Amino acid sequence: MTREPTAATASGTAATSSGGVYGAPCWVSLMTRDLGAAHDFYGAVMGWEFRPARLGEEFSVALSGGKVIAGMGALASAFHVAVAWTPYFAVQNADVTAGRIRERSGTVAVGPVAFALGRGALAADRDGAVFGIWEGELPTGWEGWRSAAPAWVRLHTRDAFEAAIFYGEVLDWACGRPGCCDVEYEGDEVVLRSAGRAVARLSSGALEQAPDPAIRPRWQVHFPVSDVEKRVTAALQHGGTVIAHEPEVQATLRDPDGGLFTLTDAGTADRTGIATALADADAAVAEPPD
Repeated sequence: MTREPTAATASGTAATSSGGVYGAPCWVSLMTRDLGAAHDFYGAVMGWEFRPARLGEEFSVALSGGKVIAGMGALASAFHVAVAWTPYFAVQNADVTAGRIRERSGTVAVGPVAFALGRGALAADRDGAVFGIWEGELPTGWEGWRSAAPAWVRLHTRDAFEAAIFYGEVLDWACGRPGCCDVEYEGDEVVLRSAGRAVARLSSGALEQAPDPAIRPRWQVHFPVSDVEKRVTAALQHGGTVIAHEPEVQATLRDPDGGLFTLTDAGTADRTGIATALADADAAVAEPPD
């Protein structure tokens, strides 16, 4: 088994590099317009607390019980991009990956942009689903964050098998090199595995021109929670909108700024094959990329 590359952090602890887990989802983040308003909404709905992120004053990290969950950045207006929850994938070279995206008829909307810890870009695949790429430092204990799975991602797309080819060529999935992600086919779905763990799923059935945003091609960000109904009520009370709802099991919500996210009952989340029975990300989680 190949060791993941590490680098020394400012505190002297080792940090994992994106190059060691290339192709895998390495973080989820909300691109929003108003960081304070996002804090108010997600604090009320999810019970999250927030701290500044090392990427700059426009960024923060959401925590639950002192354990990190996700990132937020108030750059939607500056970058002229839609408000959205977005998964980021680790890459070895952001410039090379951005070139591959363009060569395969995808779009690079922002970047690659340099930050203190590395370089990132926002892109869209051929069907318009938005995702991010990240080249650089992943913090110490990132494996713990990945194992705890306080958030997981699913691509709802027009054709999962065609999408798997696009992402495989862009992100080096199933390329045969040490450390690459493996791709498996389970019925009508594509399952992405990193170090044996299911880290993402791709499913078909999205309609590119659908008026309903829930069925357009997009990367869905899911958060396992202990009480879906309580959080749906809180979302409505604080200006959110319900897009789709399976009582006690799952709900897709829109925050007041337009960001879509999905709540999944923690006790039944193992149906996805990705998350296990997590209650508000109670598993030990180390600090992820911020």
